[in-house]
Amino acid sequence: MSSAAITETMRSNSGVNWHSDEMKARRKARYAADRRLQVYGMIAIAFALGFLAILVGSLTLTGYKAFTQTVATVEIDLSQAKVDPANIGEADWRGIVRNALRAQLPDLSRSDERKFFEMFTSSGQFLVRDAVVADPSRLKGVSTFTIPMADPVDQLAKGEIRRDVPESQRRINDQQIGLYDQLVSKGIISTPFNWGLFFNADSRFPELAGLAGAISGSFWSLLVCFAISFPIGIAAAIYLEEFAPKNRVTDLIEVNINNLAAVPSVVFGLLGLAVFLGWLGLPRSAPLVGGFVLALMTLPTLIIVTRVSLKSVPSSIREAALGIGASKHEAIFHHILPLAMPTVMTGSIISLARALGETAPLLLIGMNAFITSPPDGVFAASTALPTQIYIWADSPERGFVSRTSAAILVLLAFLVLMNGIAIFLRQRFERRW
Repeated sequence: MSSAAITETMRSNSGVNWHSDEMKARRKARYAADRRLQVYGMIAIAFALGFLAILVGSLTLTGYKAFTQTVATVEIDLSQAKVDPANIGEADWRGIVRNALRAQLPDLSRSDERKFFEMFTSSGQFLVRDAVVADPSRLKGVSTFTIPMADPVDQLAKGEIRRDVPESQRRINDQQIGLYDQLVSKGIISTPFNWGLFFNADSRFPELAGLAGAISGSFWSLLVCFAISFPIGIAAAIYLEEFAPKNRVTDLIEVNINNLAAVPSVVFGLLGLAVFLGWLGLPRSAPLVGGFVLALMTLPTLIIVTRVSLKSVPSSIREAALGIGASKHEAIFHHILPLAMPTVMTGSIISLARALGETAPLLLIGMNAFITSPPDGVFAASTALPTQIYIWADSPERGFVSRTSAAILVLLAFLVLMNGIAIFLRQRFERRW
């Protein structure tokens, strides 16, 4: 007998008239409820994607201008500057740079020169000096240098400062706007990609500020975090799942691990402030302390993920390993853990991505200091990407507004990259049982 005939027989024996108007209305209502549920789900996804688009769009509209920087390209004949090749750093670089800039508009009066020099970054002399130190062959003739314009001029070039605004309400006066137009007409001004945003450390001048120190500090902190949390988290999960007896003590430990996974990150920052800085006397603002605090924060999540991945391995694999004479630790480390490792690695990367975006614990241990050079190790003072964003957002300089949004976009890019790696590892190595 076919399945359709069996179904029809069951319907006839049940005494229910499936073709009655009442049953048709019930079926119609169920189908309508299914369609409404699908529509609600699609609306929820649309809202989520819409808010995400608004967030990324607003950050992009605010921060895309930080990825370019207005610069002046000048030629300097260093062969005439009488710079001692054996003592390059002691030369009068301020005078050399000013003479080169003055040569671009030779008709300037002495009274206008001060306003003219204010249009360029005050660190231009050091940039030229460092470029010559890196390449002493520049001393033999004419070389081309790019000098960033000061933040008000950069804002004018990017349209952030309007010319029709009264002069008293602008950070750049009409005279400087006229000088800027003359430089533009001579082809000296350009707006290339701002590589300094990635390769410069922090600065109190927006035109020179970059994320190199913050990226380096985040790297060292995550390295310490991974080196601590990964082995400890896996070891704790293996013990709790495979060796620990099931009693009230282990139940209490499991409950506390689950509770720690939901504790606000600022609590771990207070713990790090009291223990690592107060009791142990570790260096303040160091990535070492930041890594310790982030490791404490990620350990509960990593333990939970590892235990779940160990449970997902079929018990038949464990039993087969034990049946052919393997010891318990051999069954775990040779069979169970390798099969669970893709999920463990995915959870580890997601935990590190969460740690990368944490701000509160790093603020409490002092990783929001003004650091003008990238750290060279885990003991050097540094900042991190989230704390650098906090510092720039709190700065009164208008140029830091776009740089704050740009830094958030860089942080989001790192988070997306790390989550993408986690998804790739899961799809590439995960086994379905």
